[in-house]
Amino acid sequence: MKRKFKSWGTFLLSITLVSALLLTACSDGKSKSGAGGNGDKGGKAEKVELKLGFYSSAQSDAKMQELIDKFQSEHPNITIKTESSPYNQFFQKLDTQIAAESAPDLWLSDGVLVPKYAERGVLKDLTPLIEKDLKKDDYFGLDFNKDANGKYWGVPQGIQIAVLYYNKDMFDEAKVEYPTEDWTWDDLKAAAEKLTKDSTGKYANDSAFDKNKVSQYGLTFFSITEGWMTVLKSYGGGVLDETLTKSVINTPENKQALDWIVDGMQRELLPTPSDLKSFQSNMAPFPSKAAAMRIGIYARTIDANAAELNYDVTLLPKGPDGKRFSPVIANSWVINKKAEGAKGDAAWEWVKFWATEDEVQKEWASLGEAVPVKKSVANSEEFLSGKPENKQAFLDSFEFAGTLDVNAVWSEWVGKFNDNINRAFEGEIPADQALKQADTEVQQVLDEFYKK
Repeated sequence: MKRKFKSWGTFLLSITLVSALLLTACSDGKSKSGAGGNGDKGGKAEKVELKLGFYSSAQSDAKMQELIDKFQSEHPNITIKTESSPYNQFFQKLDTQIAAESAPDLWLSDGVLVPKYAERGVLKDLTPLIEKDLKKDDYFGLDFNKDANGKYWGVPQGIQIAVLYYNKDMFDEAKVEYPTEDWTWDDLKAAAEKLTKDSTGKYANDSAFDKNKVSQYGLTFFSITEGWMTVLKSYGGGVLDETLTKSVINTPENKQALDWIVDGMQRELLPTPSDLKSFQSNMAPFPSKAAAMRIGIYARTIDANAAELNYDVTLLPKGPDGKRFSPVIANSWVINKKAEGAKGDAAWEWVKFWATEDEVQKEWASLGEAVPVKKSVANSEEFLSGKPENKQAFLDSFEFAGTLDVNAVWSEWVGKFNDNINRAFEGEIPADQALKQADTEVQQVLDEFYKK
């Protein structure tokens, strides 16, 4: 199916969906050629001012500036002017800048947004540059930015990949064996029943348990990345087909997966969307010791460590046929299509600096925000040491990892899917009705963008 590239101005009518839905969710050699180098023979390299955008945070801003300073010292002909703001504001402003043709020369994109920019013709095709300068086998996640035609639109800055987190103290108290790599989703639910506790201390496997007064959930569960997508995929289901233009929601596999989830929520082993409203955030149950397990990306180690939890991680459970699925978000550096000539060369120098220099990767990994992109750094003692003890589970999960069916209208179709499936989670409609309605509404979103 031929994809229709709609104008960016038209797309801005729906950008409010993005902020509501998106979760919040390396060799030692250095290239010194072209616009990025300072070793041009016979003359000085051309001076370039590069406008770089990124979403800011209190934890990472200082380190980002350190790395920018390091880059400028290695590339004295390049001056970087930064544009940053908190996550939601950054991407809202970016959409407006793109419409006004005033976007940065390159920016850090949430991994789920890369196809949105690529399919609307905003980004530079990085395929020839990657083929020339990067050894693909050295990296995690490059292919997560590759489209159906084999073109690469970004280079990962850091990888978020999901595993199963568990609180050891809660397992010990309930006398439940820790999760193993052999667990199925039914094994998880059986353990969750023994771990879910009411305000009187009764567990869910006790006839006196009061599910209306839950103080500790067996598993906390939220939305797509850290909720339903991994269950659907491991049951053999999913949302979109391989072309990412057709809904495949209304299937027996998805019905089986959804029944598993709804049963857990009806029994209060998992919190429903309305249950989560009683917490400070949707991410709060596990670090606040209100849940024994969670599906979580790497960044969730930050809150778990800050809360000084006695926890570890392992692989996500297997589906009924032995299939696993670990959701991935590859937050990536992308280059504006309008950054041409010396600016385009300088922008690529920044991407190479980030991807190829081990020290840069190690410096960023020290923040604990993401799995390093370069395999040599991810497999290093510096990364694998510390809490959680089994960080290797994050790396092993790449074997069965996949994206969240991201495409140009990802946030829109996720909204439609959540609207319907949440009604099933709350017991308002049957699971099969939720799937049927979601299938219809998601396909309508897809058809509005992808037309012959």
